[in-house]
Amino acid sequence: MKTLLSGGTVVSMDPSVGDLDHGDVLVEDGVITAVGEHIDAPDADVVDARDRIVLPGFVDNHRHTWQTAFRGVGADWTFPQWAAAMHGTVKAHYTPEDVYVTTLLGRLEALHSGITTMLDWYHVAQDHAHEDAAVAALRDAPARSVFCLGARWATADPVDDDIRRVRADVTDHGLVTMAFGLRGADDTGLDTLAGELKLADELALRTSLHTGSDGTSRPIADMHRHGLLRDTTTFVHGNGLGDDELRMIADAGGWLSVSPDVELKMGFGAPMTGRALAAGLRPTLSIDVVPSVAGDMFAAMRAALAAQRGLDGTLNARDLIASATLDAAASCGLDSRTGSITPGKEADLILLRTDDVTVFPVTDPAGSLVSAGHPGLVDTVLVAGRVVKRDGALVGVDLPALRARLLASRDRIAQAAGVPLDGTWNPRP
Repeated sequence: MKTLLSGGTVVSMDPSVGDLDHGDVLVEDGVITAVGEHIDAPDADVVDARDRIVLPGFVDNHRHTWQTAFRGVGADWTFPQWAAAMHGTVKAHYTPEDVYVTTLLGRLEALHSGITTMLDWYHVAQDHAHEDAAVAALRDAPARSVFCLGARWATADPVDDDIRRVRADVTDHGLVTMAFGLRGADDTGLDTLAGELKLADELALRTSLHTGSDGTSRPIADMHRHGLLRDTTTFVHGNGLGDDELRMIADAGGWLSVSPDVELKMGFGAPMTGRALAAGLRPTLSIDVVPSVAGDMFAAMRAALAAQRGLDGTLNARDLIASATLDAAASCGLDSRTGSITPGKEADLILLRTDDVTVFPVTDPAGSLVSAGHPGLVDTVLVAGRVVKRDGALVGVDLPALRARLLASRDRIAQAAGVPLDGTWNPRP
């Protein structure tokens, strides 16, 4: 099967391919086979990409998708309030059905906004049925996803059997793959963290770890001293880490995931985007939690740019598009498959409208997307060459039925937890 994206503004994110003001992208059997000013493919299905930017699909490498049902309720919460609400109040009331529907609709929301690859950082662990429901939801979404199984949050419970069980089912093939969500040493101690990293190495799993410092702790230096830094680990947030600790991550080949909206709103401090770049890291971007922030990458890029330029005037729009595509794909170990418009890679592509009045005229594509982009521009989405969104609508998805299931789930959980849904919920840590 051949598909030709014809006449678009191609922003490839691959220096060897470059950008094209007017160009074509040929996809054969799910793989990009050619990029050029004009490609002759008379036997291909043609997608008219005129008045469109053709961009690699966005990659969100850190989102807790199980919280989708409570979108927007935490816009005014601090981090301790969020933790008290999500982990301390509602989590215990989730059934496998709740996990399934909130994960599926959350994944579809991300796909709808152009996020073709998403790492689902799962820490609503109750039992095996809940984990299986999350995996099933990701598989039912026509998208590339990484199921990042987090151990029992802030406990030292053994996790070997749990991780091995899911790993036997979720392999490195197909659209849904697996990662290991580590517990921090401040929660469980360095010995537990070392054991989890050893297990990850044995099972060939990449890892993700929330970290940061209030200025008194040195979590990365502690890991470095014990030989626990890896090129397969993505550190999430990192606010308050020392510049030398950022260089330790960079020297080890590791990654940093910045969630700028959450970090600014919840009191984490300034996002680490600029400091990470200065330390030799390629920072990546993620959404984190939609009870508090928007679930699209446009908002994350805009927040990161505004915060950093307000601090020191550094960082540019092109940096952020790289953070949200190729660099984030590399952090997930998927840059050989996705993240740029490169012949030989799978066709995870998005077509963004340039004739929409909110961005017209588009003179500088990168500048326009970061300064003014929004999900309403996402006209067409392809995942592994399959068109999963066309003319602004997801293909083959019964959204009314899913919305009804999600509302029923939210209302049941809220009633069981005894929390209001009228905007007055003010969690007390």
